[in-house]
Amino acid sequence: MSFIWYILIGLVAGAVAGKLMRGGGFGFIVNLVVGIIGGVLGGWLFGILGIHTTSIIGNLITSVVGAIFLLWLVGLLSKTSK
Repeated sequence: MSFIWYILIGLVAGAVAGKLMRGGGFGFIVNLVVGIIGGVLGGWLFGILGIHTTSIIGNLITSVVGAIFLLWLVGLLSKTSK
C-alpha cells in the first residue's frame, strides 16, 4: 500500500512543481512523471543531508523539492544543448 502512496504523492508533487517552476514545466503528463522521479530524488537528497520525513506532508515536501530540482536540472541541460 505504501508504494501506491508514493505514486500518488509523486503525482501531486509533479503538478505542484510544474506550477511553481517558471514556464509551467514541460506539460502536465511529463510533470507527473517528473514528480514520481522527483520523489525518489528528493528522498535521496534529503537522506544525504540527514533529513528524514515520516508524515504524508513531509513526504510531499520532499517530493516537491526533488521534482523542482529535477525540472531545474532538465531545463538547465536543455538550454546548454541548444
